[in-house]
Formats: sequence, structure tokens, C-alpha cells
Amino acid sequence: MRFRALISALVLSAFAMTLGAWTDPFSVNPGNSGCVVDEIDSDPPAYYRIDLITTRKVTGTRLATGTADVTYVPSPFGVSISPRGTYIYDLDIQINNATAPREGEYAVWVTTPDLKNVRLLGTLDEDHHIQGRVDWNKYLVVVSLETEIGDRWSGPIVLRGMSRSGLMHTMAGHGPFETENCAVYGYS
Repeated sequence: MRFRALISALVLSAFAMTLGAWTDPFSVNPGNSGCVVDEIDSDPPAYYRIDLITTRKVTGTRLATGTADVTYVPSPFGVSISPRGTYIYDLDIQINNATAPREGEYAVWVTTPDLKNVRLLGTLDEDHHIQGRVDWNKYLVVVSLETEIGDRWSGPIVLRGMSRSGLMHTMAGHGPFETENCAVYGYS
């Protein structure tokens, strides 16, 4: 009985410490979750890299490539979890071989696969780089050319990529039932 009380006290104190150290998970300050943690290797494995594929529809982006490096937001317990219970990820997005647009700017968005939830991460800086956060299990990264930024992209899509968890899907569209090849859309 005393052992259960001790375990309960430890769990409650750890939970209280977490609540006391909670900060806004979407404020972009990579590596700082409001808690003191040991320095960790910031280079994610290639598995956690999202390749951004060009749509070849926008002038100056035909040869564009990009990556979104995905890392877990650190916490004293290993990784940070959103209030909904999903992991919180830092995204470090870099675009290469894209010329600056004559008009407008490149905006970076994250969205759920059904496109119901869309969140603006911001616009690319002069080095075509941006950092942001997402707390969805499956999501898409979309880079669009915008002349005016609203709640959702309205300009043409320049690059897009899918989280690793989003790549998992039913095999009903493959093999003898194949109607469309995923490689047509840039996914292998």
C-alpha cells in the first residue's frame, strides 16, 4: 500500500512539474520547451526528413527541391506531447534552386491530409528557410506563391511533401487493383 502511495506521489509531482514548465508549443524557439534539458543531437535521421517535391507549375521553381527536417520537441520526459496527446514536432524547412518571385512571396503551410485543418507557418526568408511546429500525426507541408496571405493558400502550389505517417495507406490501390501510380505525384 505504501508503495502505491509513493508511486502516485511521484507521478503527480512529475505531472505538476510538467504543467509548471509548460509553454506555448507553437512559439518558434526550437530547443526550448520551457524546461532545462541536456543538449541533444539536432541532426534528424534521414527517415525523419520530408522531401518536398516541385509541382513545376510556377516560373523559377521547375528545378526547385526542398526538405523539411522533422525533430521532436524535447521535454524532461523525452518528447513533448500536445494537450490532445499527439507528439509536437519542430520543422526546419529549406528550399533550394528556387528563384525569388517577381511578385508575392513563398508561404509555407501545414495541413491535415483531408485539408480540413490548415496552419500557416510563415513565409520563407531570403535564404528560402523557415522553422515552425506541428502537432498532427499525419500532415502535409505545402509551399505556395502568395500575393496576399489569408487563412488558406490561394496561390499556386510550388512544392509539397507528406509526413512519413501519411505515406502509410491501404494497398487496395496497388497491385492488381492499381488505378494510379503514387510516383506520378512524386512519391515513391
